[in-house]
This record gives sequence, structure tokens and C-alpha cells, in this order.
Amino acid sequence: MNSDLSSKGDILLVDDTPDNLRLLSVMLTDQGYDVRSVKSGSAALMGAQGQPPDLILLDINMPGMSGYEVCQHLKANPVTEDIPVIFISALNEVFDKVKAFTTGGVDYITKPFQVEEVLVRVENQLSRRRLQAQLQAQNDRLQHAEAELRRSLEQERALNQRIEEMATLEERNRIARDIHDSLGHALVALNIQIETTLTLWRDAPDRAYEFLVEAKQLGSEALKAVRQSVSDMRSDPLQGKLLEGAIATLTQEFHNTIGIEPECHIQLSRPLSHQLSTVIYRIVQEGLTNICKHANATAVTIQLQSDESGLQLILRDNGKGFRISENRTGFGLQGMQERIDAVGGHLEITSAPGAGCQIVASFPVGIKN
Repeated sequence: MNSDLSSKGDILLVDDTPDNLRLLSVMLTDQGYDVRSVKSGSAALMGAQGQPPDLILLDINMPGMSGYEVCQHLKANPVTEDIPVIFISALNEVFDKVKAFTTGGVDYITKPFQVEEVLVRVENQLSRRRLQAQLQAQNDRLQHAEAELRRSLEQERALNQRIEEMATLEERNRIARDIHDSLGHALVALNIQIETTLTLWRDAPDRAYEFLVEAKQLGSEALKAVRQSVSDMRSDPLQGKLLEGAIATLTQEFHNTIGIEPECHIQLSRPLSHQLSTVIYRIVQEGLTNICKHANATAVTIQLQSDESGLQLILRDNGKGFRISENRTGFGLQGMQERIDAVGGHLEITSAPGAGCQIVASFPVGIKN
């Protein structure tokens, strides 16, 4: 609606009879409406186009252009098509109600005018107009909010994808470093075995053969480790499983390897993101691998639980342990630390010779989940 706050509405009167215009104008002005009056259909179209009113009272029988024709022009113009039109007709005139409504009219008033009837019909249409304006404004706000929400979701989706890509890249870089370190050690050992074989080849061929067999074994193990690391880089470690199922697979593989079945307790109060699930899975995987290779343990416990304070993973064994001060990067500890740092968590390792090892990874509330 185009009327200001002090007016009840802007009304355009169209009638070729001055007395009718005067009567309606006084009647509506006294009730607080802004009223404009014109005497012809062409003037009505110009006035409605230049300053669209909130309502038009339109006489039917006018010289030059009838009210029906005026209404058709109004409804054909995008600027004026939504303006409600009330037709005016005298009781002794032929009034085609069907034509009035089919050309776009919303109501009609008969002459002579009854003040109460005119005011009720006018206010009824203006109230509808106000409601339509309010609904349109609300719809515009909803569409704007929806567009903003859609943009926010797209930005969040792009950010999450970028985070996943960065986490994947970081994981691959870490595995590449692991390949470099493990393969470097294996190649040094392999080179020593081959050099020893060459030294003993003429004087002690039997001993040389033993060293050659060991060199072959070292080469096979190095190749297997490289293949496994490359496979880790190419695939999703969870294989599409939930974290609980993926850890269950790890514990079963561990049991099949050394005959010890880890005691596993998992209680999660909410689902975890793929990134955080991958971090936890890798920590458990590396921890079990280290226990299998170095610990000589007879009991292993895995605890994973979340509550209001955050998420905590505990991996404990009763193996031979080690001195933390002498080994801060071996046994996969550096890889664990890098993964946990990447998501803002905290790593604590407790161990001593003969006292086993306990790994605690904590992820507080507000973690990058």
C-alpha cells in the first residue's frame, strides 16, 4: 500500500458525474482516507499509473471509455494489476455483475449511496489490501532468509569439504613421512645385510647365504609396508563403517594376529564427524600395531566415551612399557600427536619399563567435529 501512516488509505474516485464525486469524496475524506477524483477513464489510467492508489471506485457508464474497459486496462498493466476495483452502478442502470467480476472487479456499490455500506465495502477491500501487503512483505523476508540460509549452507559445505581435503592431505603427508622413515631404516638394514653377504661370499658361503636370506626377508617386509601405506593413502580407513564397527574389525584382526582379544568399551552420546572418527580410528590402529610389535602384552583395554565435557579415548596394555623420555617419536607416537593436534585435541602417554603403557586422547567440547 502506498498511503502514509497518517492516512487510512489512498482512494481514486472515477465518475463523470461531479455530484457523485463530491459526495463520495466528502464521505471518505471525513473518515480519514486520502481521496483523488477524476472524471474520465483515460484520466483514471494516467493517475493510477503515475501514483498507484490502494483502491479504485470506478463508475461503469462513462462517455468515451466504460468502467469495464478501464478495469481491463488496469489489470493488463503490471503496475496497476493488483489494485482492487469496486464498481459503481445506479439502480436504474443495466449492471452486468458477471462482466464486472470477470474484467477484474472485486465488489460493487449501487447508487444512491448508503454511507454505511460504502464505508464497510471500502474498508473491507483496504483491509484485504493491507493483509496482502503484509503477507508479501513476510514472503519477501522469508525468501531473503532462505537465500541467506542457502548461502550459509553452501559456505559451510564448502568449508567442510576444504577441511576434509586438508585433513586428507595432511594424513597422506604423514603416511608419506612414515614410508620415508620406515623404508629408510629397512633399506639401511638391507644394505648392511648385502654388504655382509658380499664380504662372506668367498670365505664362508654358508654364512653368506644366511645373511642373504635375511636380506630377502627385510626386502619383503619393506615392500609389504610400502604397499600397506600406499593403500592407506588411497582408501577410506573406515571403509564406510561407523566408528564402532571399524574398531571392532581392528580388535578382531589383533586377536587373530597374537591371540589376545582386547576388552572394548564404547559409549558415544552423539555421532562423530568423519574427520574425528578417522583420527580416533588411526590412533587405535597405531596403538594396537605398536602393542603387537613391541609390548609383549597379555591384556589390552580400549575405552571410548563421550559426555558433556567432551570425548576421551583410552588405550591401555600390560606389556613391557618404555621410558617416555627416551622415546617421544617412535612407536607411532609422533603420528598420533600430529593427528590429535590437527583437530585440537590433547594426547597424554603414561608408560614405564615393566608397567605397560596407557594412551589417553582427549577431545573437549567445541572440538572440530
